[in-house]
Amino acid sequence: MSDLRRTLPSVSALLESAGVRALLADAPRPLVVDAVREVVARARESGASVPKGPDGWVQAVADRLATTRRASLRPVLNATGVVLHTNLGRAPLARAAIDAVARVAAGYANLEYELSSGERGSRYTHCTALLTELTGAQDALVVNNCAAALVLALDTVASGREAILSRGELVEIGGGFRVHEIMAKSGARLREVGATNRTHVGDYAAAIGPATGALLKVHRSNFQVVGFTADASVRELAPLARAHDLPILHDLGSGLLIPLDDAGLTGEPTAGEALAAGANVVMMSGDKLLGGPQAGLIVGDARYLAAMRANPLARAYRVDKMTLAALEATLALYREPSVARREIPTLALLCAPVSEVRARAERCAARLRAGGVACALVDDDATVGAGAFPTAILPSVALAL
Repeated sequence: MSDLRRTLPSVSALLESAGVRALLADAPRPLVVDAVREVVARARESGASVPKGPDGWVQAVADRLATTRRASLRPVLNATGVVLHTNLGRAPLARAAIDAVARVAAGYANLEYELSSGERGSRYTHCTALLTELTGAQDALVVNNCAAALVLALDTVASGREAILSRGELVEIGGGFRVHEIMAKSGARLREVGATNRTHVGDYAAAIGPATGALLKVHRSNFQVVGFTADASVRELAPLARAHDLPILHDLGSGLLIPLDDAGLTGEPTAGEALAAGANVVMMSGDKLLGGPQAGLIVGDARYLAAMRANPLARAYRVDKMTLAALEATLALYREPSVARREIPTLALLCAPVSEVRARAERCAARLRAGGVACALVDDDATVGAGAFPTAILPSVALAL
């Protein structure tokens, strides 16, 4: 091994070779130098991977250079059977949303500028009207994700005070983060009530006191409790909250705007239903069932939304023009639910009959076979993903390779 290592070319010798010099025509010199150094170092550490001959060294440098220059974030095929796969970026955007992003990303936009008056405006006006129209809320605010929405809401109405939450709703979301940990960052103090499987309105009533700032409901979107259970709904809690002038904050998580019962997906309340039941503030994600970009959508009573908008944290959690463009275009499709189901990829996938899925699988299989890949169609099940409809099974078709 030591004899082999002594035959390795030096970095300077490789840089002077004709093949490596040719690479400098298409790549910055520092990148080429780094690639040469890494190839030589790897060969020195593992003699088994030493390139063979001058051409082999040039090819090894070219391969390393290509790897270095390749974008880290790139498209993949989702063949997991999970529609909203968090690790694969969740919801693919509708064509209208993609076009809207391209339009504002290519130049300037009236992000915070009132074209009619020539004065400074607010970036939040671009989606407010659509969100209030689609949910029946008095006001709306968009931040960068649903966890930020929860922190902002709690910091605004319950910082230094107690937020009452059922023990059965102390959920863990993605990445190992838990609701009570997020609450702690908001400055609100968690007041647990009830039991894991049973919580009643009386449990909330008994916990209300001078230190209470809000009643918090967290939708159990990523698991289900069955058996000997009881739960205090928003509708049941609303009279209690009104009697004590306390807001009900409802973290819906999934962001459903229209019912999907006819597709066999039940049990997820829409934002409008949560508000109609008596929630004062509803928080939800933009990139789950809604089918838009990552965002935290906050809808509800004007007095609470105005206070959140004035909170300095709103600045820290604000979204950019591309997020707003994608969200506005996605929300506009919901004005006609049938259009939303057809044009928003997430809804189209969730609502697709298994015959359509099979036809798509057959087209994929034909392309694979044309490329010499043996494959077969098999019946399978898919899931929604992203912590939504946790027990729902979607009849599907898979490709067996």
